[in-house]
Amino acid sequence: MQTRIAACSCGQLRAICSGTAGRISMCHCLACQRRSGAPFGAQSRFQREQVQVEGRSSTYTRRADSGNTVRFHFCPECGSTVYWEPGAFPDKITVALGAFADPSYPAPAHSVWEAMRHPWTQHIADVPMEHLD
Repeated sequence: MQTRIAACSCGQLRAICSGTAGRISMCHCLACQRRSGAPFGAQSRFQREQVQVEGRSSTYTRRADSGNTVRFHFCPECGSTVYWEPGAFPDKITVALGAFADPSYPAPAHSVWEAMRHPWTQHIADVPMEHLD
């Protein structure tokens, strides 16, 4: 069984995920844009029993556009959001895809709240830009 570790920027808060995510998605809602500081959030949803959390977290609870509550867990030291608990799915833990810091991580297969999507993200790989390593 594969194990992947998601962590905050300073490494204090970690989510150790065993097995395969049940759903990998990206969300274009404005709240995810604000939370992530990016034009969309990307996340992996696991069964609660697949995730072991280590470290301290602070929480922030908000009502999602769907009307359900979401409880976010972020590092009290560096502020990185590592995982959240979707009220609509109490048996699930959602982990920020970027917190895995793994370029080989599988791509999202679902995209939600696309009415709020930045148009240029449709073909992000085709956007002309300078590429640096």
